[in-house]
Amino acid sequence: MRVLVVEDEVRLAETVRRGLVADGFAVDVEHDGTSGLWAATEVAYDVIVLDIMLPGMNGYRVCQQLRAADVWTPVLMLTAKDGEYDQADAFDLGADDYLTKPFSFVVLTARLRALVRRGGPVRPVLLTVGDLVLDPARRRVERAGAEVQLTAREFSVLEFLMRNRGDVVTKSEILEKVWDANFDGDPNIVEVYIGYLRRKLDQTRIETIRGAGYRLADA
Repeated sequence: MRVLVVEDEVRLAETVRRGLVADGFAVDVEHDGTSGLWAATEVAYDVIVLDIMLPGMNGYRVCQQLRAADVWTPVLMLTAKDGEYDQADAFDLGADDYLTKPFSFVVLTARLRALVRRGGPVRPVLLTVGDLVLDPARRRVERAGAEVQLTAREFSVLEFLMRNRGDVVTKSEILEKVWDANFDGDPNIVEVYIGYLRRKLDQTRIETIRGAGYRLADA
């Protein structure tokens, strides 16, 4: 099994490399995000170990670029304990697993073997409603063939509406799925984001169902 390790801490990378080689893996190592991205797109690896905090290009960006290039090699991300980066973001951008530093080498090898057995993920299906096309993997939205720039929250609201197209969804359902089940802010924030989407997409496409919620029309 061939593994790419992208880790800027040279001593840690070498320790991981030696351990994986001893366990029968063939290992390549890169120490910055730009080189890691190049290697991952040029060589067919079975699995990638990707640190988040990297010079040149962080691990989030590397993972996002890989998925945008249709490289679906399983990715295990390394995150700093109590760091500022959220593991959830790694999954949102296409990572398959993560480990928090410091980690057990035994657990690392077990996770890598599990990812290899599982194989690369199937590319997410595009969501299409009328002339709107949403690509969950690339985090990209097009309307009539032209890309529409959305913020992360706008994208999540639109994705939820598109996955429930034709159905009426309540404000509380949107808050629970897009924000948080324990969200205690102003629920009218949903109306604000619906307004943003209407201005960027189509004033009439997202319908307000009085007393019930919102519905994304099929056409």
